[in-house]
Amino acid sequence: MGAADAAAGGGLPGPRPQLTAKVVLAVLGPATAFAVTAVDPLMLGLNLSRVSGALDVPPQALGFLAGAATLVVAAAVLAVGNLGDAHGLKRTLMLGLAGTVVANLLSALATGYPFLLVARLLDGLALAALLGLSLALLNVSVPPETRPAAIGILMAVDMLLYGVTPAVGGWVVERLGWRWLFLPAPLLALCALALTARYTSEPGGRRARRVDTVGVVLFGAALLALVHGVGAAQNGLSDPRAWVPLAAGAAAAAAFVRHERRVAEPALDLALFRRPAFAVAVLATVTLNFISAGFSVVLAQFGGAVLALPAQTIGLLYLPGTLLATAAALLAGRMVARYTPRPVMVTGLLLLTGSGLVTAGTAAPSMAPWLLVPAVWLCNVGCLVTSTPVSETVLSHAPPGRSGAVASVQPAFGMTGYALGPTVCLLLLDLFFHRRWLADAEARGLSAGQAGHAVDAARSALAKSPGTAGYDPNLVAHTSGLDLGVDYADALRLTVLAVSLAPLVLAVAAHLVMPRPPRTGPERPAPAPRPPAGP
Repeated sequence: MGAADAAAGGGLPGPRPQLTAKVVLAVLGPATAFAVTAVDPLMLGLNLSRVSGALDVPPQALGFLAGAATLVVAAAVLAVGNLGDAHGLKRTLMLGLAGTVVANLLSALATGYPFLLVARLLDGLALAALLGLSLALLNVSVPPETRPAAIGILMAVDMLLYGVTPAVGGWVVERLGWRWLFLPAPLLALCALALTARYTSEPGGRRARRVDTVGVVLFGAALLALVHGVGAAQNGLSDPRAWVPLAAGAAAAAAFVRHERRVAEPALDLALFRRPAFAVAVLATVTLNFISAGFSVVLAQFGGAVLALPAQTIGLLYLPGTLLATAAALLAGRMVARYTPRPVMVTGLLLLTGSGLVTAGTAAPSMAPWLLVPAVWLCNVGCLVTSTPVSETVLSHAPPGRSGAVASVQPAFGMTGYALGPTVCLLLLDLFFHRRWLADAEARGLSAGQAGHAVDAARSALAKSPGTAGYDPNLVAHTSGLDLGVDYADALRLTVLAVSLAPLVLAVAAHLVMPRPPRTGPERPAPAPRPPAGP
């Protein structure tokens, strides 16, 4: 790999970053906007039962309501990246922040499920602008040598608000009612709007460009069909609800690739994926989002079904490591600037693998809840440490005038992983649980039919919406001779071990293909000249 390739991959360390107050203030606006994209859906997810009870949301619609905004973000984020390049990153981001305020206020005024669903879909469009343009605006508003440290600040703000806001918001909801869950996101959006307008600048002189409408539509259609098809696969791949959207997604993806190769100004420059560093970075962002979303849902299922923990206690598992994870994000930015993205990305991916190993080593039906804290902390730190070098690598490949389009690739693929994580992890959990209780029944001399009746009595019906499933919290009570708690814990171990292979493989790939720092060391003295030969 030549020097040019290494520089494009964020491989060569530049001057030591000088974080001035001006740079920090310029970062705080996009950083707060970026954090809103995590806080907004989290607040609804943590209070979904209250909302469903108040608005009579159909049980089969709960999953779609919870993930509606996320799915819209995944489908639209590439489009807003291109719109930002065409009409101004700062202007488009500020419009997205204003849209977040309006959508959340409409959600708070919802009188029924259809009204709330429309508001959440609108909110998804606004969140797509925040997620797709925050890093792009940071890329053009800070000097390249300070970019890794600035990304670390952005990730630290995201982690801090992600850990603190749900606790504060939950306290407000407990005392004032469910409608107040939509208050934190607009308040943060207003803060981001003020900071961005005042301190964040965007260089002028951009060239007007056409938005590849066909490309972004095909890309969004492929993602939505893939997520829907994988979610419906819980009923079997032979079910038309699974294979029809999967086939449609494959067709849309093929049409997208064909179109992008022919259009003059593509929505996604496919040539970027020929660069190993960029390809590994995109795969890493899919993996960390996949594990983050899948781990949280599987952890909630295990905590509720086997450990009988209330949702509030499960949520508090994320709080103890918030400050440490925030510090890790800041440190990761400085380490990327000093040592290149390669060792930092490898470290983050190995931390994600370590989280799975800790979970597999400690999960048990009678475990103390605090034993889950190290696994949660390792997962959060691994995600944050990996995100910083991923963002630096992706942004380093953005040519002038294309920061929005290139930066939006990361959240586009990241949200795909985030949407697929719960679905795939729950499918694996159900598969391994099925095998474990069958083996349990055989060891106890029970027929498969008898064991199946016992499990059906203990297990709640799987939700019909993609990406959601649940088990009765009284799972262990309905055993009929089976030890379902142990079987479920074994299934959890196998699930996290299987999923943890992905970051381990990527860590090896990153070690092999990411640019390495140049070798430096004490210069050797020049050799003394040889004396002339004698007669």
